[in-house]
Amino acid sequence: MPRIPQAELDRLKREVSLVRLIESQGHALKKRGRDWVMRCVFHEEDTPSLSVSEAKNVYHCFGCNASGTVLDWVMKTQGVSLPHAVQLLRNDAPLAAADKVGVKLSFTRPLASLAADADEVVLLGQVASTYHETLKQSPEAQAYLTQRGLVHGEMIDTFRLGYANKSLTYRLPPGYAKEGRDVRAKLQRVGVYRESGHEHLNGCLVVPVFDLESGAVKQMYGRRIAPGNKIPAGQPKHLYLSLPLAGVWNEVALVASREVIVCEALIDALTFWCAGHRNVIAAFGVNGFTQDHWAALKRHSTQRVWIAYDRDDAGNAGAEKLGTALRESGIETWRVLFPKGMDVNDYARKVAPAEKSLGVLLQQAEWIGKGKRPAVAAQVEPVPVEEVTDVQPASSLVAIAVPGEAVTPATEMATKEEVQPAQTDELDVKQTEGGELLFTFSERVWRIRGWQKNLGPEQMRVNAQVRRGETYHVDTLDVYSAKARGLFLKAAAVELGSQEDTLKRDLGRVLLKLETLQDEAIRTSLAPKEKGVTLDAVEHAAALEWLKAPDLIARLEADMARCGVVGEATNLLAGYLSAVSRKLDAPLAVLIQSSSAAGKSSLMDAVLDLMPDEERIQYSAMTGQSLFYLGETDLQHKILAIAEEEGVRQAAYALKLLQSDGELTIASTGKDEATGNLVTKQYRVKGPVMLMLTTTAIDVDEELLNRCLVLTINESREQTREIHARQRAKQTLEGLLAETDKQHIIDLHRNAQRLLKPVHVVNPYAEQLTFMDDKTRMRRDHMKYLTLIRSIALLHQYQRPHRTVTHRGEALTYIEVTKADIALANRIAHEVLGRTLDELPPQTRRLLRLIHAMVNERGEREHVKSREVRFTRRDIRDYTRWSDGQLKIHCTRLADLEYLLVHGGSRGHQLHYELMYDGAADDEPRLAGLIEPEELDNDERKSGSTVRRSASSQGQITPMSGHGNQAQSQAAQGEGGEPVGVNGNATIYGNTGSPSLARVVKDSSCANG
Repeated sequence: MPRIPQAELDRLKREVSLVRLIESQGHALKKRGRDWVMRCVFHEEDTPSLSVSEAKNVYHCFGCNASGTVLDWVMKTQGVSLPHAVQLLRNDAPLAAADKVGVKLSFTRPLASLAADADEVVLLGQVASTYHETLKQSPEAQAYLTQRGLVHGEMIDTFRLGYANKSLTYRLPPGYAKEGRDVRAKLQRVGVYRESGHEHLNGCLVVPVFDLESGAVKQMYGRRIAPGNKIPAGQPKHLYLSLPLAGVWNEVALVASREVIVCEALIDALTFWCAGHRNVIAAFGVNGFTQDHWAALKRHSTQRVWIAYDRDDAGNAGAEKLGTALRESGIETWRVLFPKGMDVNDYARKVAPAEKSLGVLLQQAEWIGKGKRPAVAAQVEPVPVEEVTDVQPASSLVAIAVPGEAVTPATEMATKEEVQPAQTDELDVKQTEGGELLFTFSERVWRIRGWQKNLGPEQMRVNAQVRRGETYHVDTLDVYSAKARGLFLKAAAVELGSQEDTLKRDLGRVLLKLETLQDEAIRTSLAPKEKGVTLDAVEHAAALEWLKAPDLIARLEADMARCGVVGEATNLLAGYLSAVSRKLDAPLAVLIQSSSAAGKSSLMDAVLDLMPDEERIQYSAMTGQSLFYLGETDLQHKILAIAEEEGVRQAAYALKLLQSDGELTIASTGKDEATGNLVTKQYRVKGPVMLMLTTTAIDVDEELLNRCLVLTINESREQTREIHARQRAKQTLEGLLAETDKQHIIDLHRNAQRLLKPVHVVNPYAEQLTFMDDKTRMRRDHMKYLTLIRSIALLHQYQRPHRTVTHRGEALTYIEVTKADIALANRIAHEVLGRTLDELPPQTRRLLRLIHAMVNERGEREHVKSREVRFTRRDIRDYTRWSDGQLKIHCTRLADLEYLLVHGGSRGHQLHYELMYDGAADDEPRLAGLIEPEELDNDERKSGSTVRRSASSQGQITPMSGHGNQAQSQAAQGEGGEPVGVNGNATIYGNTGSPSLARVVKDSSCANG
């Protein structure tokens, strides 16, 4: 028996419960701590000294030092070898890894119960079944099949392939018993055992040959296998039982078709079968075409034979002898010609795919009969071996050789009216407006529906109807399933009164057409999608007029209010400008935070509705690696919106990288399309991308929080009243008209967004701006502030002069930030960033104010100081009318941050609070440290950026024509257009009243903003 893999030993040690095994043998175990104890079975004792560890699945006796695993226990208690113990555990204890409790070992021998009175035929069938089960448990035998290219999900069970590895002995009664001697004597008579007591087929892959009618085993073929296919000298590769060579392997093929492929060896026949050519049988070697074979050909009226013997001297001689005999018997005969020295299996493995390469050889087979060559094998030019993989077989034999079916010729005689046209004729197929296909073959019409849904090359599931006159047959059919095809064709033949072979030819041609259409559909679905939307003249003019409006921000706020969101003007404006920042090289990210049902999704949807469909991607959730496998540019300059922060936690790491680095890369294992080998593939997703999330959580991941603008929803009672009023207004006629206006506003904004271009933005006031620097997180908040300014300027790009600077031979186009942009950014930053920097979320801060008001009222009413007032959560609930769930969350947070002091609450005492907050600094959120726009200095010399400091620049700055008015176009010139600075070959024009240009020259990388 070959060496047992260590992995198999480890599996048995791990999966077979030693405790359950010992109990199944009748031993009593007692629980002691985490282990079990019993009296040792290996020596005499009165008190239990053998301990069994259920966790480690081992035993140890402290009396005799016996110890080991489940395998050691079986070997010692049963007196068997290691291979025998492994076989007992394999065969008699089918394991379910999820349920070790049910493991019981009876150590019975399956053949013992029948062997005593079974005749030799029954016994031989039991041996075949034993070998079959052994193969399923033998990785080495399955590896050999894979090595030979014999890979098919149904092959092993269809032909009951087996493997002999000496384990048969373990399934027999003991040799010293009469029953055991009788069984071994019978096995010797049928050739399974030799006189020496060894298995005749030991070390062989076993292929049994069954009788078609009775199912009895007539003969067994053994192919010796060895690691690396290195068989020791003196040992034959091919073995048969000592019984007469009888039976026909795969005789069912002769029933299914009147033409057949004959191979020299069973391995070759299995190769044809796995390649889809199911009408194949095998001789017992080159001279092994027996009387049983001749009788079967006659019994099933076989008309044509393809001889596929090896292309060597023995194979050629055997093929010539068999071909002569077949021809004299009136059977048309062809010789399949392999390259010299090759057999079927060699050729199929070297020239892939085997389905096509073997089909082409069948098509080009040599006619070895007398007279004119029949038309069944098409006359074509020989195809070189290296080109076989690119040839589409055209003969009838190959065209119908679909996996799972017998090969059927095009000249199979049917009724006179059913004679098919040649396969090379153009197929008569039409496609209706509904997408269904109509195939016409003489009087038969096939209708195929649902083929468009098959967008994967591994499936072809359709609704098929075949009609002939008034009769028809219809069913849902998996065309790639041999069993489904067989059932469909058999039922259709009965319904239509047609021959099954004729319908099979029809279906073969239908399948070829379906595969062509499927390939086209797959290519179309994978082709790059058309990007962008073309605007007509009216839409373009309206969008451009909106972008050029002097009161652009006021109109934007009015439009968003008209779209139905109440009381969230700043949040809407911040979200809209953040969405505009997708056009920048480092966009903003937005996190909308509120409790459930407060309106965070409405806010996000209101912003997203104003953005073009093609520039936003929305998901409900994302898995950890889903981002890595998007198209390389699928997210570039787009908005990625995810409904809930909870649904993105698995992908949070990837999103952070995408925000920080601007792109994602991952190395993953995949298959090389040409060779099929595993290779390392790199996937890249390029940014930048604008991210928008919503969340109900109060405590958000700090890493994510730092990267986002946090917009919090107004959850006040006053806001709720406003929302109710708006909801009621929608039910009126005015509300209906407003809803119509909403769609017009949405279309206008989407068109305006389509006109925005990713232009560089330069901030000439950047060095004068100020920002808080007392916390590390201010580094990121500062960039949010600067990006917000750039986003505002970008939205006004059609109102600003477009300038160019030539740097290192490249012309860079940019627009400039104005003081109005900074003023608007300050207004948004005070509320949004100021609120973010507060240690309390807005709702918690609001509750604190309400509690403060409640305590002040009670203090005045009871004439006590505020610090002496004690109150419960019920008091807060009665005063605020908030839900208990909300109060639990926010009061806990206030207590943690020591705004509330907790008294009592243990051993049955009621929990009371004391307010530790005096209302100081309870004003509107404000971001300290921002410079106001009116304080910015327009004087270039005062700002520290002079022309003389720009001497290191190698750029030339000129205004772009066609943008802004004439005065703006001349902003780069001084009085009279005189140059104000010269540096080498670069002339720099400037206006001493404009702070922008010298700053651009100072920073030669100004195009990055």
